[in-house]
Amino acid sequence: MTLRDMRKRAALRQVDVAKRMNVDQAAVSKWETGETRPARKLHKKLAKLYGVTVDELLTSDTAQN
Repeated sequence: MTLRDMRKRAALRQVDVAKRMNVDQAAVSKWETGETRPARKLHKKLAKLYGVTVDELLTSDTAQN
């Protein structure tokens, strides 16, 4: 499952995630395209927001097929 899939399954928009994670929407977009990864300090909070484990978050497939 991709980070985008996780976000959509949680019924969130990129802007919603950005606000809750205190980052720019561009950062969320870059996570989803695989350009960058979320900072380690954000892993737990992001996993909780998406309703997944940190392991699932870290093994997410960033391919946008």
